[in-house]
Amino acid sequence: MKIGITCYPTYGGSGAVATELGIALAHRGHEIHFITYQQPFRLPSFLPRIFFHEVDVGRYPLFEYPPYDLALAVRMHEVVLTHKLDLLHVHYAIPHATSAWIAREMLAPTRPDIKVLTTLHGTDITIVGQDPSFYAITKFSIEKSDGLTAVSRYLKTETSSAFGCAGERIEVIPNFIDPAVYDRSRYEPQLRAQMDAGRKVLIHISNFRPVKRVRDVVDIFARVTREIPSVLVMVGDGPDRVDAEQEARRLGVSEHVYFLGKLESVAPLLASADLFLLPTSSESFGLSALEALATGVPVIGTLAGGLPEVVRDGETGALCAVGDVEGMAGAAIALLRDPERWQAASTLAADDARARFSLDEVVGQYEDFYTRSLNGTHEPC
Repeated sequence: MKIGITCYPTYGGSGAVATELGIALAHRGHEIHFITYQQPFRLPSFLPRIFFHEVDVGRYPLFEYPPYDLALAVRMHEVVLTHKLDLLHVHYAIPHATSAWIAREMLAPTRPDIKVLTTLHGTDITIVGQDPSFYAITKFSIEKSDGLTAVSRYLKTETSSAFGCAGERIEVIPNFIDPAVYDRSRYEPQLRAQMDAGRKVLIHISNFRPVKRVRDVVDIFARVTREIPSVLVMVGDGPDRVDAEQEARRLGVSEHVYFLGKLESVAPLLASADLFLLPTSSESFGLSALEALATGVPVIGTLAGGLPEVVRDGETGALCAVGDVEGMAGAAIALLRDPERWQAASTLAADDARARFSLDEVVGQYEDFYTRSLNGTHEPC
Protein backbone atom coordinates (compact mmCIF):
# COMPACT_ATOMS: atom_id res chain seq x y z
CA MET A 1 0.00 0.00 0.00
CA LYS A 2 0.95 3.64 -0.48
CA ILE A 3 0.05 5.49 2.70
CA GLY A 4 0.13 9.18 3.55
CA ILE A 5 0.63 9.95 7.26
CA THR A 6 0.05 13.33 8.87
CA CYS A 7 0.87 14.03 12.51
CA TYR A 8 2.30 16.70 14.75
CA PRO A 9 6.03 16.22 14.17
CA THR A 10 7.17 17.73 17.45
CA TYR A 11 7.85 16.17 20.84
CA GLY A 12 4.80 14.23 22.02
CA GLY A 13 3.18 10.82 22.13
CA SER A 14 0.96 11.08 19.06
CA GLY A 15 3.81 12.18 16.81
CA ALA A 16 6.05 9.44 18.17
CA VAL A 17 3.44 6.74 17.58
CA ALA A 18 2.59 7.97 14.08
CA THR A 19 6.26 8.09 13.11
CA GLU A 20 7.08 4.66 14.57
CA LEU A 21 4.01 3.26 12.82
CA GLY A 22 5.20 4.64 9.50
CA ILE A 23 8.68 3.20 9.99
CA ALA A 24 7.26 -0.22 10.90
CA LEU A 25 4.94 -0.21 7.89
CA ALA A 26 7.86 0.66 5.62
CA HIS A 27 9.80 -2.29 7.04
CA ARG A 28 6.84 -4.46 6.00
CA GLY A 29 7.09 -3.26 2.41
CA HIS A 30 4.58 -0.40 2.32
CA GLU A 31 5.43 3.00 0.86
CA ILE A 32 5.04 5.77 3.45
CA HIS A 33 4.69 9.50 2.81
CA PHE A 34 4.83 11.83 5.81
CA ILE A 35 3.02 15.10 5.09
CA THR A 36 3.54 17.78 7.73
CA TYR A 37 5.31 21.09 8.41
CA GLN A 38 8.64 19.62 9.51
CA GLN A 39 10.36 16.26 9.64
CA PRO A 40 8.99 14.17 12.56
CA PHE A 41 11.40 14.15 15.49
CA ARG A 42 11.68 10.35 15.54
CA LEU A 43 12.29 10.02 11.81
CA PRO A 44 15.96 9.51 10.83
CA SER A 45 17.33 11.37 7.84
CA PHE A 46 16.73 8.46 5.46
CA LEU A 47 14.96 5.11 5.51
CA PRO A 48 13.93 2.95 2.54
CA ARG A 49 10.34 3.45 1.29
CA ILE A 50 9.84 6.53 3.49
CA PHE A 51 9.36 10.02 2.06
CA PHE A 52 8.83 13.38 3.71
CA HIS A 53 6.76 16.15 2.13
CA GLU A 54 7.04 19.50 3.88
CA VAL A 55 4.02 21.75 4.08
CA ASP A 56 5.04 25.28 3.22
CA VAL A 57 2.84 27.92 4.80
CA GLY A 58 3.18 31.17 2.89
CA ARG A 59 3.78 34.39 4.78
CA TYR A 60 1.57 37.21 3.58
CA PRO A 61 0.79 40.51 5.34
CA LEU A 62 -2.91 39.77 4.88
CA PHE A 63 -2.70 36.70 7.13
CA GLU A 64 -2.12 37.46 10.79
CA TYR A 65 -2.33 33.70 11.34
CA PRO A 66 -1.17 31.74 8.24
CA PRO A 67 -3.78 29.09 7.30
CA TYR A 68 -1.79 25.89 7.91
CA ASP A 69 -4.87 23.67 7.55
CA LEU A 70 -5.46 24.91 3.98
CA ALA A 71 -1.79 24.61 3.04
CA LEU A 72 -1.82 21.06 4.44
CA ALA A 73 -4.91 20.17 2.37
CA VAL A 74 -3.23 21.41 -0.81
CA ARG A 75 -0.06 19.44 -0.04
CA MET A 76 -2.10 16.29 0.66
CA HIS A 77 -3.92 16.74 -2.65
CA GLU A 78 -0.60 17.12 -4.48
CA VAL A 79 1.06 14.10 -2.84
CA VAL A 80 -1.93 11.82 -3.45
CA LEU A 81 -1.95 12.68 -7.16
CA THR A 82 1.81 12.62 -7.67
CA HIS A 83 2.52 9.41 -5.76
CA LYS A 84 -0.83 7.66 -6.29
CA LEU A 85 -1.51 7.10 -2.59
CA ASP A 86 -4.16 4.61 -1.49
CA LEU A 87 -5.14 6.37 1.72
CA LEU A 88 -4.46 9.26 4.09
CA HIS A 89 -3.98 8.31 7.74
CA VAL A 90 -4.16 11.38 9.95
CA HIS A 91 -3.40 11.59 13.65
CA TYR A 92 -5.57 14.07 15.58
CA ALA A 93 -9.01 15.11 14.43
CA ILE A 94 -8.21 18.79 14.00
CA PRO A 95 -6.83 20.21 11.92
CA HIS A 96 -5.53 17.05 10.23
CA ALA A 97 -8.82 15.22 9.56
CA THR A 98 -10.35 18.51 8.44
CA SER A 99 -7.51 19.11 5.98
CA ALA A 100 -7.76 15.52 4.71
CA TRP A 101 -11.50 15.95 4.07
CA ILE A 102 -10.80 19.12 2.05
CA ALA A 103 -8.13 17.25 0.08
CA ARG A 104 -10.54 14.38 -0.57
CA GLU A 105 -13.17 16.81 -1.87
CA MET A 106 -10.57 18.35 -4.17
CA LEU A 107 -9.61 14.87 -5.36
CA ALA A 108 -13.18 13.72 -6.01
CA PRO A 109 -13.13 14.26 -9.81
CA THR A 110 -9.95 12.22 -10.33
CA ARG A 111 -9.45 10.07 -7.21
CA PRO A 112 -12.87 9.39 -5.66
CA ASP A 113 -11.48 6.20 -4.12
CA ILE A 114 -9.04 7.91 -1.70
CA LYS A 115 -9.78 7.04 1.93
CA VAL A 116 -9.34 9.26 4.99
CA LEU A 117 -8.61 7.38 8.21
CA THR A 118 -8.34 9.23 11.52
CA THR A 119 -6.64 8.15 14.75
CA LEU A 120 -7.83 9.98 17.86
CA HIS A 121 -5.14 10.46 20.48
CA GLY A 122 -6.64 12.46 23.31
CA THR A 123 -6.61 16.23 23.63
CA ASP A 124 -8.16 16.54 20.16
CA ILE A 125 -11.25 14.98 21.78
CA THR A 126 -11.08 15.66 25.52
CA ILE A 127 -9.89 19.28 25.49
CA VAL A 128 -9.50 21.09 22.15
CA GLY A 129 -12.33 19.32 20.37
CA GLN A 130 -14.85 20.15 23.08
CA ASP A 131 -13.97 23.85 23.13
CA PRO A 132 -16.97 25.73 21.70
CA SER A 133 -14.70 27.29 19.07
CA PHE A 134 -13.82 23.87 17.64
CA TYR A 135 -16.63 21.49 18.64
CA ALA A 136 -18.62 21.65 15.40
CA ILE A 137 -15.62 21.23 13.10
CA THR A 138 -14.25 18.40 15.26
CA LYS A 139 -17.58 16.56 15.10
CA PHE A 140 -17.78 17.16 11.34
CA SER A 141 -14.24 15.90 10.76
CA ILE A 142 -14.87 12.75 12.78
CA GLU A 143 -18.11 12.02 10.93
CA LYS A 144 -16.51 12.53 7.52
CA SER A 145 -13.62 10.13 8.19
CA ASP A 146 -13.85 6.80 6.36
CA GLY A 147 -12.44 4.99 9.37
CA LEU A 148 -11.75 5.87 12.99
CA THR A 149 -9.44 4.47 15.65
CA ALA A 150 -8.88 5.48 19.26
CA VAL A 151 -5.84 4.58 21.35
CA SER A 152 -7.87 3.34 24.34
CA ARG A 153 -11.33 2.16 25.33
CA TYR A 154 -11.57 5.24 27.51
CA LEU A 155 -11.04 7.56 24.52
CA LYS A 156 -13.53 5.63 22.41
CA THR A 157 -16.18 6.11 25.10
CA GLU A 158 -15.31 9.79 25.51
CA THR A 159 -15.58 10.40 21.77
CA SER A 160 -18.92 8.65 21.49
CA SER A 161 -20.28 10.52 24.51
CA ALA A 162 -18.99 13.98 23.55
CA PHE A 163 -19.80 13.93 19.84
CA GLY A 164 -22.69 11.51 19.55
CA CYS A 165 -20.84 9.23 17.14
CA ALA A 166 -21.81 5.60 17.02
CA GLY A 167 -19.27 3.78 19.14
CA GLU A 168 -19.14 0.79 16.83
CA ARG A 169 -17.47 2.93 14.14
CA ILE A 170 -14.45 3.54 16.36
CA GLU A 171 -11.92 0.75 16.62
CA VAL A 172 -9.55 0.61 19.57
CA ILE A 173 -5.98 0.13 18.41
CA PRO A 174 -3.58 0.89 21.25
CA ASN A 175 -0.20 2.54 21.18
CA PHE A 176 2.76 0.19 21.02
CA ILE A 177 6.44 -0.35 21.76
CA ASP A 178 9.27 -2.11 19.99
CA PRO A 179 10.36 -4.79 22.51
CA ALA A 180 13.92 -4.72 21.16
CA VAL A 181 14.29 -0.98 21.81
CA TYR A 182 12.94 -1.19 25.37
CA ASP A 183 15.02 -4.19 26.44
CA ARG A 184 16.63 -3.15 29.72
CA SER A 185 19.54 -5.55 29.29
CA ARG A 186 20.73 -3.74 26.14
CA TYR A 187 21.86 -0.63 27.96
CA GLU A 188 24.55 0.36 30.38
CA PRO A 189 23.17 2.15 33.47
CA GLN A 190 24.12 5.60 32.20
CA LEU A 191 22.29 7.59 34.85
CA ARG A 192 23.66 5.56 37.74
CA ALA A 193 27.19 6.01 36.38
CA GLN A 194 26.84 9.79 36.76
CA MET A 195 24.96 9.89 40.06
CA ASP A 196 25.32 8.54 43.55
CA ALA A 197 25.08 4.78 43.10
CA GLY A 198 23.42 4.47 46.49
CA ARG A 199 20.38 6.50 45.47
CA LYS A 200 17.25 5.21 43.75
CA VAL A 201 16.38 6.76 40.38
CA LEU A 202 12.89 8.12 39.78
CA ILE A 203 12.03 9.44 36.33
CA HIS A 204 9.31 11.49 34.66
CA ILE A 205 8.92 12.07 30.90
CA SER A 206 6.35 14.47 29.45
CA ASN A 207 5.70 17.72 27.62
CA PHE A 208 5.35 19.54 30.96
CA ARG A 209 1.84 20.80 30.26
CA PRO A 210 -0.49 21.55 33.21
CA VAL A 211 -2.32 18.23 32.74
CA LYS A 212 0.91 16.38 33.63
CA ARG A 213 0.98 17.99 37.10
CA VAL A 214 4.78 18.26 37.27
CA ARG A 215 4.62 20.00 40.65
CA ASP A 216 3.09 16.78 41.98
CA VAL A 217 6.00 14.86 40.46
CA VAL A 218 8.45 16.93 42.48
CA ASP A 219 6.26 16.74 45.61
CA ILE A 220 6.08 12.94 45.39
CA PHE A 221 9.84 12.77 44.94
CA ALA A 222 10.47 15.02 47.94
CA ARG A 223 8.41 12.69 50.15
CA VAL A 224 10.15 9.61 48.79
CA THR A 225 13.70 10.90 49.15
CA ARG A 226 13.09 11.80 52.82
CA GLU A 227 12.57 8.08 53.43
CA ILE A 228 14.77 6.55 50.71
CA PRO A 229 17.68 8.56 49.26
CA SER A 230 16.81 9.13 45.60
CA VAL A 231 17.30 11.33 42.56
CA LEU A 232 14.61 12.59 40.18
CA VAL A 233 15.26 12.80 36.44
CA MET A 234 12.88 15.05 34.49
CA VAL A 235 12.90 14.50 30.72
CA GLY A 236 11.07 16.86 28.38
CA ASP A 237 10.13 20.50 28.39
CA GLY A 238 7.11 22.73 28.29
CA PRO A 239 5.21 25.57 29.95
CA ASP A 240 5.32 24.15 33.50
CA ARG A 241 9.04 23.41 33.66
CA VAL A 242 9.70 26.64 35.56
CA ASP A 243 7.00 25.67 38.09
CA ALA A 244 8.68 22.31 38.62
CA GLU A 245 12.06 23.95 39.14
CA GLN A 246 10.57 26.38 41.65
CA GLU A 247 8.84 23.53 43.49
CA ALA A 248 12.13 21.66 43.77
CA ARG A 249 13.80 24.73 45.29
CA ARG A 250 10.87 25.36 47.62
CA LEU A 251 10.99 21.80 48.94
CA GLY A 252 14.77 21.84 49.28
CA VAL A 253 15.44 18.97 46.86
CA SER A 254 16.74 20.87 43.81
CA GLU A 255 20.26 19.43 44.11
CA HIS A 256 18.82 15.97 43.49
CA VAL A 257 16.46 16.92 40.62
CA TYR A 258 17.91 16.84 37.11
CA PHE A 259 16.16 18.51 34.15
CA LEU A 260 17.50 16.99 30.93
CA GLY A 261 15.23 18.72 28.42
CA LYS A 262 13.84 17.09 25.28
CA LEU A 263 15.57 13.86 24.29
CA GLU A 264 14.82 11.72 21.26
CA SER A 265 15.91 8.41 22.80
CA VAL A 266 14.60 7.65 26.29
CA ALA A 267 15.09 3.88 26.49
CA PRO A 268 18.71 4.14 27.76
CA LEU A 269 17.55 6.44 30.57
CA LEU A 270 14.61 4.24 31.51
CA ALA A 271 17.00 1.30 31.78
CA SER A 272 18.61 3.04 34.77
CA ALA A 273 15.34 3.92 36.51
CA ASP A 274 13.66 2.30 39.51
CA LEU A 275 10.26 4.00 39.22
CA PHE A 276 8.36 6.11 36.70
CA LEU A 277 6.15 8.90 38.08
CA LEU A 278 3.04 10.01 36.15
CA PRO A 279 0.58 11.87 38.43
CA THR A 280 -1.38 13.16 35.44
CA SER A 281 -4.92 14.53 35.68
CA SER A 282 -5.88 13.18 32.24
CA GLU A 283 -4.23 10.55 30.07
CA SER A 284 -5.90 9.04 27.03
CA PHE A 285 -3.38 6.21 26.95
CA GLY A 286 -0.01 6.91 28.55
CA LEU A 287 2.70 6.09 26.00
CA SER A 288 5.52 7.20 28.29
CA ALA A 289 4.15 4.86 30.97
CA LEU A 290 4.08 1.99 28.48
CA GLU A 291 7.69 2.68 27.49
CA ALA A 292 8.66 2.60 31.15
CA LEU A 293 6.82 -0.66 31.77
CA ALA A 294 8.41 -2.26 28.72
CA THR A 295 11.81 -1.41 30.20
CA GLY A 296 10.86 -3.04 33.48
CA VAL A 297 10.15 0.18 35.36
CA PRO A 298 7.05 0.05 37.58
CA VAL A 299 4.75 3.07 37.19
CA ILE A 300 3.30 5.20 39.97
CA GLY A 301 0.40 7.13 38.50
CA THR A 302 -3.26 8.05 38.68
CA LEU A 303 -6.62 6.48 37.99
CA ALA A 304 -7.02 8.84 35.05
CA GLY A 305 -8.42 8.16 31.59
CA GLY A 306 -6.84 5.22 29.81
CA LEU A 307 -3.89 4.79 32.18
CA PRO A 308 -5.57 1.87 34.03
CA GLU A 309 -5.70 0.06 30.67
CA VAL A 310 -1.89 0.21 30.55
CA VAL A 311 -0.79 -0.10 34.18
CA ARG A 312 -2.03 -3.08 36.21
CA ASP A 313 -2.71 -1.47 39.59
CA GLY A 314 -0.98 -3.40 42.36
CA GLU A 315 0.93 -5.57 39.88
CA THR A 316 3.01 -3.50 37.46
CA GLY A 317 2.73 -0.32 39.50
CA ALA A 318 0.27 1.62 41.61
CA LEU A 319 -2.54 4.01 40.68
CA CYS A 320 -4.08 6.57 43.04
CA ALA A 321 -6.63 9.34 42.78
CA VAL A 322 -5.53 12.50 40.96
CA GLY A 323 -3.84 14.81 43.46
CA ASP A 324 -3.20 12.07 46.04
CA VAL A 325 0.47 12.91 46.36
CA GLU A 326 0.72 11.23 49.75
CA GLY A 327 -0.78 8.01 48.41
CA MET A 328 1.53 7.91 45.39
CA ALA A 329 4.58 8.65 47.52
CA GLY A 330 3.55 5.89 49.93
CA ALA A 331 3.16 3.40 47.08
CA ALA A 332 6.57 4.35 45.73
CA ILE A 333 8.24 3.96 49.11
CA ALA A 334 6.60 0.58 49.67
CA LEU A 335 7.92 -0.73 46.34
CA LEU A 336 11.42 0.64 46.82
CA ARG A 337 11.70 -0.81 50.33
CA ASP A 338 10.86 -4.33 49.16
CA PRO A 339 13.41 -5.53 46.56
CA GLU A 340 11.56 -8.80 45.91
CA ARG A 341 8.27 -7.01 45.32
CA TRP A 342 9.98 -4.45 43.08
CA GLN A 343 11.63 -7.22 41.04
CA ALA A 344 8.33 -9.05 40.62
CA ALA A 345 6.64 -5.82 39.44
CA SER A 346 9.54 -5.05 37.10
CA THR A 347 9.51 -8.49 35.49
CA LEU A 348 5.73 -8.55 35.10
CA ALA A 349 5.74 -5.00 33.68
CA ALA A 350 8.14 -5.92 30.89
CA ASP A 351 6.37 -9.20 30.12
CA ASP A 352 2.91 -7.63 30.13
CA ALA A 353 3.96 -4.72 27.88
CA ARG A 354 5.39 -7.13 25.35
CA ALA A 355 2.37 -9.42 25.47
CA ARG A 356 -0.26 -6.73 25.00
CA PHE A 357 1.43 -3.84 23.18
CA SER A 358 4.18 -5.24 20.96
CA LEU A 359 4.91 -3.46 17.69
CA ASP A 360 4.28 -6.48 15.48
CA GLU A 361 0.86 -7.16 16.98
CA VAL A 362 -0.41 -3.59 16.83
CA VAL A 363 1.00 -2.76 13.40
CA GLY A 364 -0.75 -5.90 12.14
CA GLN A 365 -4.00 -4.48 13.51
CA TYR A 366 -3.42 -1.27 11.53
CA GLU A 367 -2.71 -3.22 8.34
CA ASP A 368 -5.97 -5.11 8.79
CA PHE A 369 -7.77 -1.82 9.48
CA TYR A 370 -6.36 -0.32 6.26
CA THR A 371 -7.38 -3.33 4.18
CA ARG A 372 -10.94 -3.36 5.51
CA SER A 373 -11.25 0.40 5.05
CA LEU A 374 -10.09 0.24 1.43
CA ASN A 375 -12.61 -2.50 0.72
CA GLY A 376 -15.50 -0.84 2.55
CA THR A 377 -17.57 2.30 2.28
CA HIS A 378 -17.97 5.37 4.45
CA GLU A 379 -20.89 5.23 6.89
CA PRO A 380 -21.64 8.55 8.63
CA CYS A 381 -22.10 8.61 12.37
